[in-house]
Amino acid sequence: MVQQLPSETAAEIIYPESDGQPMADNTKQFRWIVTIKENLEILFASQDNIFVAGDLLWYPVEGKIKIRQAPDVMVVFGRHKGDRGSYLQWKEDNISPQVVFEILSPGNTTKEMANKLLFYQRYGVEEYYIYNPDTLELTGLLRSGDNLEVIEEINNWVSPRLGVRFEVTSDTLEIYRPDGQRFLTPVELDQLREQERQRAEQERQQKEAALQQLEQERQRYQDLLARLRERGIDPEQL
Repeated sequence: MVQQLPSETAAEIIYPESDGQPMADNTKQFRWIVTIKENLEILFASQDNIFVAGDLLWYPVEGKIKIRQAPDVMVVFGRHKGDRGSYLQWKEDNISPQVVFEILSPGNTTKEMANKLLFYQRYGVEEYYIYNPDTLELTGLLRSGDNLEVIEEINNWVSPRLGVRFEVTSDTLEIYRPDGQRFLTPVELDQLREQERQRAEQERQQKEAALQQLEQERQRYQDLLARLRERGIDPEQL
């Protein structure tokens, strides 16, 4: 009788969770990445099926560890929130990120950005926004069939997916939520929270002062009634 040896188990494929590259090359680039990512998190905080990530490796094809990109910011509609070491598309109902942002730095090369464009175009990105904070130039691309085509008039453009509006000024890029609120940096958000805290504290103190004044008026009224009764006057008969 010939004994059949068990077949070898295919080696598990490891998908690295880091590409060895820094998230940002300078403070300006990092600040923009954080600002866009965090404001999008806030914008979609109440919707469990929208996933937002920053500098997360995205693998679109199972078994192909070299086919990957780490968008500065990406948004995926139709996928649950939660922590991930990387975005393995075949484990995410094969849903590709629909919106990606890239913030440029002096270290970005033309070849690198061309490769990113081809990658995003090939693997299903619907909206692609590129911002250069040094030149204040915003470029937007929108999917048309199999291609990502440049949005000719990007100033005051409203993202079909995100609903946010882009306003390019002479000083900076402003991004506005659908309710008209401007995207704020973490420092500005903290200042806003502090202003709200101070306003709430002032309102509490004003209510407390009003209650104290009301109590004082009530006590004076009670004292008046007591003095009248001491003189034999029944206030209820007045």
